[in-house]
Amino acid sequence: MNGRNLYCCPKGNREAGVAAVELAFVIFFLLLLVAGIVEFGRAFWYYDALTKATRDGARLLSVAERADFTSHIVTAQTRVKVLANAANLNPALTESNVAVTCMNKNFGKIDCGNGTSAPENIQVSISGYAIDIGGIFPFLPPNSGTATVFRGVTLAPQTTMPYMR
Repeated sequence: MNGRNLYCCPKGNREAGVAAVELAFVIFFLLLLVAGIVEFGRAFWYYDALTKATRDGARLLSVAERADFTSHIVTAQTRVKVLANAANLNPALTESNVAVTCMNKNFGKIDCGNGTSAPENIQVSISGYAIDIGGIFPFLPPNSGTATVFRGVTLAPQTTMPYMR
């Protein structure tokens, strides 16, 4: 014989398929990581859209006329809903999720009625809005222990601005 072992594979074929096996071990965790990044990115996107919408609602109310202030509250709630839903929120935001609070100079809650003494501050907040994080994990059942950890995450941004009138 010429020094070759007849019972062994040629040198180039000994490691064939090792990369595929290693990928099979790692691919699950890589997909889980990417899905988590996408889901948390979506949650931050929703929170940012809600924050911007509350800011616009508070800005509208901070310059509203005192004589018909309650009609401006309804307008602000509608504006917050429309602006937030323009970001394709799922589930959609409703006016009942938008709260308007009039505050005194010490940030205590006061009445927002028409023609009464003007508030020092206006707060627009989102309440009762929750999203599910983990809905795009394709290999985890929706009711498994891992996927249900982030069900019903509440997003509650708020914006407070001084009343300018």
